[in-house]
Amino acid sequence: MREHILVVDDELGIRQTLADILQDDGYETSMASSGEEALERIAAHQPDLVMLDVWLPGMDGLDTLARIREVSTAPVIMISGHANIEMAVKATKIGSVDFMEKPLSLDKVLHRVKSALETARIIEENARLRAAQSRIDEMIGESAAMKELRASVAAAANSNGRVLILGESGAGKELVARSLHAGSPRAAKAFVEVNCAAIPQELIESELFGHEKGSFTGAFERKRGKFELADGGTLFLDEIGDMTPPTQAKVLRVIETQEFQRVGGGKTIRSDVRIISATNKNLEEEIVKGTFRQDLYYRLNVIPIHIPPLRQRRSDIPLLADYFLRKYAVEYGRKAKSLSDQALEALSFYDWPGNIRELKNVMERLVIMHSGETIDVSALPLAPRGPEGQSDYFAMSDLREARSAFEHDFILNRLKENGWNISRTADELGIERSNLHRKLKSLGIEAP
Repeated sequence: MREHILVVDDELGIRQTLADILQDDGYETSMASSGEEALERIAAHQPDLVMLDVWLPGMDGLDTLARIREVSTAPVIMISGHANIEMAVKATKIGSVDFMEKPLSLDKVLHRVKSALETARIIEENARLRAAQSRIDEMIGESAAMKELRASVAAAANSNGRVLILGESGAGKELVARSLHAGSPRAAKAFVEVNCAAIPQELIESELFGHEKGSFTGAFERKRGKFELADGGTLFLDEIGDMTPPTQAKVLRVIETQEFQRVGGGKTIRSDVRIISATNKNLEEEIVKGTFRQDLYYRLNVIPIHIPPLRQRRSDIPLLADYFLRKYAVEYGRKAKSLSDQALEALSFYDWPGNIRELKNVMERLVIMHSGETIDVSALPLAPRGPEGQSDYFAMSDLREARSAFEHDFILNRLKENGWNISRTADELGIERSNLHRKLKSLGIEAP
């Protein structure tokens, strides 16, 4: 994918000349004649670099630079025909990476642009690697299941093979996906995530493939899709089992050809991405039902990785609980807390229907709300279970806990009554399908 440079200058001749020379050198360009227009284009396209004139009508270049720094990390090269040292210093303090005086030498322009983009790539790569390492560190556990999972991730990471991650809600599928990316030859490139369940059906293709201006109501600007943004890197398709059949067909074609077109566009775009997908559904059962394509399943399921639920690796629960207690103590500036032996035993025997996400939320709540340094079993906000597995609401300590437990049981019962039909249940509850999916994830509910 070509790098995109936005040229901002009120003189048509200058911005056109700069755009032409940059295009001849292989860059994609767009232009703006004012600071206000520049901010609109940045919001729509997120360029890789901005060349910004100091003297602009309305909002000047320095004010525009300050606004750009609020919404974008793209490097900015300032240009001016009437520059002085004071102005250059001020621009640098605000956040420009370079300052060039007019008349511009075209050779110098290309050299400065290349240098700024290379510096930005190095900074971005280092930030990604630090973030990825942090996530790898969170793959905590010494159980046999966890050791096997880490070995599978290490073996699969150093390849371009497509991976299908299987596991219950809250088990850590995104963490595994990011760890696969961090250990791959694509680690320096982008990791782009798409939650297929959270995006409305009518917008999923625009989200994946992008769209051209005017291609549908509300398409006021051209937009690059996730396949384009992930070029050279990894595209993570979360909740792939909720993708509609028409979109499945288009994703299958992109996998086969590595080519696609934006919605409403005729230009063919090539994209080299590694696809990692995840689901809490049994896709083989979905194939039998006719809701998931068998040919797409075979292409996604080159390397299957199954994440065991937390109840199947109970020996890891104390390690995870201690990790989250320490993490949130630092994050909230609180004293470190510890769990009593009885509390650890209770945590280890609890079934954790929400898996690691639920455990993490419980530990965060304890760090914030528990005043003592030692957490006893009586302080644990674990929902006691009543007849037929439902919560005993009257035995709970506060309204928020009881409300959450009631939501869990109420939604679960409605899902069972509707044969786990998400759309029908969402209609009955009076909420959007995507909102119901997010609610199920937060409550740790998944289809059997």
